[in-house]
Amino acid sequence: MLEKILYTESGKGKSQEMLEVLMDLPAIQRAALNILHVVPPQITTTGISEKWEEGGKLVASTLENLKLDPSRVSTMLRQGDPKDTVCEVADELNADLIIMGSRGLKRLQAILNQSVSQYVFQLSNHPMLLVRDDVYVKKIKRVMVALDKSPASQYALDLALYLLRDYKEAELILGRVNPDIKAELLPLSKAEMENNPIVSEAATKVKRMGIPYRCAVTGGRPAEKICSLVEEYNVDLLLLGSPDRRPSIAKAIPDLDRLLGTSLSDYIRVKANCPVLMVRKEGLTI
Repeated sequence: MLEKILYTESGKGKSQEMLEVLMDLPAIQRAALNILHVVPPQITTTGISEKWEEGGKLVASTLENLKLDPSRVSTMLRQGDPKDTVCEVADELNADLIIMGSRGLKRLQAILNQSVSQYVFQLSNHPMLLVRDDVYVKKIKRVMVALDKSPASQYALDLALYLLRDYKEAELILGRVNPDIKAELLPLSKAEMENNPIVSEAATKVKRMGIPYRCAVTGGRPAEKICSLVEEYNVDLLLLGSPDRRPSIAKAIPDLDRLLGTSLSDYIRVKANCPVLMVRKEGLTI
């Protein structure tokens, strides 16, 4: 379940709009919200004092804009490198979700521009909701889960069910891209989509929760087709399982392929036309 949420406030992007939309969901309302602003290192004492003051005003502004009860929200100001600090605080809290803005930088740009969101996703094991600066944040009415055979995908489904179980205004779209489906067999009928083994198993869980749903099954290159389904179904939030395949000894070492944007999750992070919630953790109880 979602008990602890870490929201990082930089004063830029659309993450605040996303948090405002998420506050409509009872599951988010029940969670403990932690708002973090990171003050970057400064050379002079005067510079540090100014940044601390600016950070305090920014956090206070967030509470006021979102009409949050200060007694139910924890606020934090930390000084340090934003990339490392967000990871450290997420671990301290054992956060169930990190919410961050993202510039949506591609490939080498993520390294050259020191992308905070990409670095945190690379090294953190916590579910992470990325809100790109160029996406339109909308009221949540259509949520899609990208399904495959991985445990991370099943966790993404369980997380979606948890988010929507007391929220009556959204439908769940079960998206499955099977690269083995030949082009001449497309498009599939509704019955063929429902009978897809992975979708059928997921649909059984959704029915038990009483959540409205649709199936979207197609073939082709998974990363590209998932982004196409987001467009076709006008999705407001995408949940994507993104398993960490690195051995434990390498978890402190950035994976160059992922930082360069060659993984499926990184492609979707940059290309999908909606906020993307990427998960690695497993074993959610709903």
